[in-house]
Amino acid sequence: MTLQEITAKMSEGASKKTAFGNTVKFSTDQGVVYIDGMQSPPTVSNDDKAADCTLKMDFSDFSDLIGGKLDGMTAFMTGKLKIEGDMGVAMKLQTILR
Repeated sequence: MTLQEITAKMSEGASKKTAFGNTVKFSTDQGVVYIDGMQSPPTVSNDDKAADCTLKMDFSDFSDLIGGKLDGMTAFMTGKLKIEGDMGVAMKLQTILR
């Protein structure tokens, strides 16, 4: 999957959700995916903006995470996922991304 394909998939999923009150950025070696959860429904873009929580990982791991091949907690515990900012926002993501 490309960054644009992942962004489109996440945007489609976000369109069915309600605001969650935070902003989140996935930062990879191939670009970023920014989720504005202050809006309802949340918006998803490739804008590199400041966020309440930034999740950093290699693009291949990010693709696996979004594709359901990699569990977020496993990625964090094995060092494939690094979290900067509000850890509570990162915990909300499991329900947001499903």
